[in-house]
Amino acid sequence: MTSLETAKSIVKILDNKKAIDISLIQTQELTIVSDYFIIASGTSGTHVRALADEIDEEMKKLGVEPDHVEGRATGWILLDYGCVLVHVFDPQSREYYNLERLWGDAAKVDISDIITPD
Repeated sequence: MTSLETAKSIVKILDNKKAIDISLIQTQELTIVSDYFIIASGTSGTHVRALADEIDEEMKKLGVEPDHVEGRATGWILLDYGCVLVHVFDPQSREYYNLERLWGDAAKVDISDIITPD
């Protein structure tokens, strides 16, 4: 599975679980840390944890395990799939950390064909 295929699979999982404001940005030209960042929000801490758990469970079904998971007890959970970093926030934490601004030079990937319109 390529890094883009992994990222798109995770975007679909997030969309199916009703994540809010999903963004996929290409970071491979800007950092050696990852090829893609996925940034999404849940409506509450419980929803954030449910989103992270669903990603973990569904990706394991595809034979893909995270290298590392951080922040299960906070408003920001990071799932590290090597070439894809997934950031799941509660609304307040997402606004505070504003990763989209920090990574503003990164190209946004069009995911309109993956997610269900509101």
